[in-house]
Parts: sequence; C-alpha cells; structure tokens
Amino acid sequence: MRFAVGYQLHEDEGEEPFIDIVRDYQAHIAEVYFPWGDMPSGRSPLTTRRGYTDWGAQARMEADLRALRAMGIGLDVLFNANCYGHKAISRQLESQIISVLDHLGESVGGADTVTTTSLAVARTVKRHYPRIEVRASVNMRIGTILGMEYVSELFDGYYIQRELNRNIRELAETKAWADANDKKLYLLANSGCLNYCPGQTFHDNLVAHEQEISEMRNIEGWVPHVCWQYLRDRSHWVAAMRNSWIRPEDLHHYEQLFPVVKLATRMHAQPRLVLEAYTARRHYGNLLDLLEPSFSSAFAPCFVDNRRFPEDWFTRTSTCDQRCADCTYCADVLDRVLAQAPCD
Repeated sequence: MRFAVGYQLHEDEGEEPFIDIVRDYQAHIAEVYFPWGDMPSGRSPLTTRRGYTDWGAQARMEADLRALRAMGIGLDVLFNANCYGHKAISRQLESQIISVLDHLGESVGGADTVTTTSLAVARTVKRHYPRIEVRASVNMRIGTILGMEYVSELFDGYYIQRELNRNIRELAETKAWADANDKKLYLLANSGCLNYCPGQTFHDNLVAHEQEISEMRNIEGWVPHVCWQYLRDRSHWVAAMRNSWIRPEDLHHYEQLFPVVKLATRMHAQPRLVLEAYTARRHYGNLLDLLEPSFSSAFAPCFVDNRRFPEDWFTRTSTCDQRCADCTYCADVLDRVLAQAPCD
C-alpha cells in the first residue's frame, strides 16, 4: 500500500517546502494530487486570495511538479469543484480543461490522473486524453456497485464514499466488482468530516464559489458549517468517533483492498505528521491532529489520546450495523480516550 498526498504550495520562508516532505517519504508515495491555479476545486484557490494573485506561484508549482515527476511520483490534477456554475456543460469549460492538460503535457510531462466531480470534465478527458486515468472524486459520494455502474463509461476509478470506510464487507464486495470490471478503487483514510453530513453539498458549493463569496458582504456572527456548529456542544463529541477516519494502526486491514490510499494534506497544518503516522502505522499523540478537518480546537483543551483505544476498536467498528441510537460503544470509547485534566 502506498499513498496519494495533497500538494501544498510553499509560501512562507519559515514553512517547510512540501517537496522536501515528499522526498523524505518518497518510497511510500504513489502520487500527489493538486488543483490548477485559480480554477474552482474542492478547496480554496491556490494562487489568488481576494483578488490578489501570487504571480510566481505557478512557476513554483510547476517546478515542484517536475521534481515529483523526476522522483517517479504520479501526478493527479483535480477538477473537483462541486459547481462550475453557468460553465458546467459549456465548450468554454471543455476548452479550459484541454488547455490545462496540454500545458501540463508540455511543462511537466503530463498528468497521469484527473480526479473530478464533473461528468462533463470526465467526458472531456475520456474523449481527448484516453491514456489519462479518470477518477471519480470522493465528493461524488459513490458508495454502491450500482452507482459505479451508472458512470462506468466515464470513469476508470472511484474514490469510495467515505461512509463505507468501516464496512469491510461492503468494501470487499465493491472491490470484487471493480476488479471484475477493470476498474480501480481508492479510499480516503483521514477525513474528519461528519458522516452523512446534510451540509456537505452546501459546504462544497461555498468552496467552489469562494472567490465570489469573499467579495460579498456576508452574514456576520454565523458559522455556515454544520460540523463546527454541532461540535460546540460537548455532548455531541461522540459524533467525531462515528466518522470515517481510519487509525494508522488499523490501516493494514485494508492492504488487500486498496493499493493506493489517499491522505488529506492539501490544507493540513502538519502534513509531515500525517505522513509519518500513516507510513509508520502508529501515532502516539492526539488522533484529531491527523484529520482534515481536525476539530482539535473544538475539543481543546481536551484531546483524543490515540494510545488509549481498546484492542477491539477495529473489530467492533468495522462490523457495526451503525444503529447508533441503540449502542453506547463509541460513547464509552470516547470517555476512555479523552485526555487532559479539564476533561476528567
């Protein structure tokens, strides 16, 4: 098993260059995924903030991509915005995708993979770049064989819906279908997002339109994210235990299912910490620090001590029927793993 890690553009002098981190873990990294400039994606734009463009950013990123290519690491370009607005099925968007992929071919040796939420983007890549793997983003929430079948002509691979991460039986079934149909299956290991979050579509649309939204006079004193609002109440903290993240110590159970596992590091404050934990298959600190979003600040001054998890954690959670209203297991484990004197 190797990892797909999210690119970070080196900006501050005191900041460790992302390329140096990748070099240190090169043997464990299969690919690096990255957005393109100011194009909408599943996270904030890379080179522009509130109208101010870092004009040197593109050159720095391309130099990093060439260095990654020289290391033998695959390149996965993200066109994974939840919304492309009025351009969603336009020739303009098609031309923009072609332009980016042509430029990558000329400047860094090409992209190996395109990960997208857009059926239009998938169609464009399939038609014009048959050698590039087209992968369905985790934000498409494809979690069934039926769902994969519906779009099998557009996609070569799928990020499985996060909520299936702890259902080993269903993962094995979807993997069997993928193998039989010459498709690839991928998993995101360290998402901190709430399972079945009703605000995900709203949130993803906010991110897709972040540049426009940042120029508006927006509602004051309101956090528009379900997770941060919900976890303000300590009685809701157990929800964080029921999510899709996989502890580094449990990752070996997925070896036969996923040759490549994604780690969310694009916006992570400590990408080296994440890579060290998952490559070593152990972590001795706050489990929340490995996740994106981490919610460490929501739990502070408490933290989730990864060393305190019971030995049956994986067995219980990977065979669970998710009837949470009838079960106290996650709440009991939360009581056990919470650390720091004010929590007692």
